[in-house]
Amino acid sequence: MVLQTDLPQILAPYKGKKGSVITALQKIQDKLGYLPEEAISEIARLLAVSENEVYGIATFYDQFRFTRQGDHVIRICCGTACHVHGSPRIAEILEEELGIRCGETTEDYKFSLQRVACVGACALAPVMVVDKTVHGKMSTTEARQVLSKYSQPKT
Repeated sequence: MVLQTDLPQILAPYKGKKGSVITALQKIQDKLGYLPEEAISEIARLLAVSENEVYGIATFYDQFRFTRQGDHVIRICCGTACHVHGSPRIAEILEEELGIRCGETTEDYKFSLQRVACVGACALAPVMVVDKTVHGKMSTTEARQVLSKYSQPKT
């Protein structure tokens, strides 16, 4: 993981370029996984804009996060097709298994669980996405199996 002390080096290509706030935010989030307070301050300093401006941009766009996410991000589709085919029950099972609610991250930062409006795979309903892998036509048993796969230590 990139240390926050690396922020000036990561942001060096954007120094003095006021129109680079979004790109700088994306670069930091790509490296750290989220936007710590120090990043907002450093972006403002290096791009010669106010912290309020940087924070305003970061809060405007849904893509930016201010808290660390888990190593694996699980997204449960709650669109109409997925809802009708049982995604609420799958979300409940995952909350029970992980010991967290949707919108939270496990204490060990292994998993984050999120409800999303739609993943655009209605023919595969119900759908859960782990990181960038789509798992379709899920049952509660299959959801547990997928979770188990991601819970195993890497060999």
